[in-house]
Amino acid sequence: MEARAAYLHDGAAVLRGVLDQSWIEKMRTAVNEVLASPGEISVEYTPENKQGRYYGDFFIWRRHNAFRDLVFNSSLPRLAADIMESSRVDFFYDQLLVKEPMTAEPTPVHQDLPYWPVRGEQIVSIWVPFDPVTPETGVVQYLKGSHKWGKTFAPEAFSADSGFADVYAKMDLEPINEVRDNLDDFEKITWSLEPGDVIIHHPLTVHFAPGNQSASTRRRALALRYTGDDAVYDARPGTFITNPKIAAVLPKIMLQDGDPLECELFPCVIRPD
Repeated sequence: MEARAAYLHDGAAVLRGVLDQSWIEKMRTAVNEVLASPGEISVEYTPENKQGRYYGDFFIWRRHNAFRDLVFNSSLPRLAADIMESSRVDFFYDQLLVKEPMTAEPTPVHQDLPYWPVRGEQIVSIWVPFDPVTPETGVVQYLKGSHKWGKTFAPEAFSADSGFADVYAKMDLEPINEVRDNLDDFEKITWSLEPGDVIIHHPLTVHFAPGNQSASTRRRALALRYTGDDAVYDARPGTFITNPKIAAVLPKIMLQDGDPLECELFPCVIRPD
């Protein structure tokens, strides 16, 4: 599979036309409904006195049927299984990231895995846009091959007021500052996308995204995280799920360090034959 080979070599790959227009229209409506009625653990990353809106939200599949349908019943779980070469697929979580026109706030330079209470090789992120995405509107950029550096960097809070910075500090990992301050030294890969296209990326690939500079085009996108056979729960301190605001609205996680991931919060989507 060409996309898997690129994913393993570069840390990210694009697949064209994965979702048909019916999924796109359904999810555009669903995203607009969420934006009109923000969830309890949503975050407004754009300050109130600034133009635009950078909205983040998590675990939306637990409260919105359209998100749940995409997670379980679209072609994305099978894509995840193929990329991971896994006989089973569990769903980890969804993250909605919307940048309305004229939103200056960027997505910081980061890796995904340090934020998460999970470890293993069979973990994949699928970035699903519902609008055309270009460098102007804030397409994600990846540092080619950075998943093979053998480094895990401290998570970056997406905004100073999000409430996550104190949580992440408990990990005591190497800051990503040197990478962030010298981005021109690294080879980057990125793509312009049409609705229906998706990007897959490794959880240790360093990536970031600018704000949305367009005066008219929205950037509605959903990141879905799936795990496979070898993924287990990681009980280390400081992961995003230990944020009191998030923990308060989720079911209590009964997993112990090293347990298989499947539970009420991380349901199985594809079981082995």
